[in-house]
Amino acid sequence: VQLQASGGGLVQAGGSLRLSCAASGGTFSRLFMGWFRQAPGKEREFVATISRSFSTAYADAVKGRFTISRDNDKKTVYLQMNSLRPEDTVVYYCAAEPVIYSVETVSDYRYWGQGTQVTVSS
Repeated sequence: VQLQASGGGLVQAGGSLRLSCAASGGTFSRLFMGWFRQAPGKEREFVATISRSFSTAYADAVKGRFTISRDNDKKTVYLQMNSLRPEDTVVYYCAAEPVIYSVETVSDYRYWGQGTQVTVSS
């Protein structure tokens, strides 16, 4: 499975961005898809996940502001980010895994995209 993330950029605080992650290889509809983020010098952290049955889960820091969704026909997962804050300024990564035990655990995902930078100015 190859993942290609896009959609990052520069936005003012309070603004919105939508990240996309296109998958190739594998059977997309059978994949758990997740978004993680990582600041320089810090560990990668869970942001959101969506299951094969479209169940979603979010980190407390983004709950109510971010929405994860998927389009199986387009083999793409999205992260709609609203009410962005300067502390959301990090690199965002998409991840995929056919069999997941803990959706929030970085090491449970085998497939990763290259990351896309989001910068929120105050």
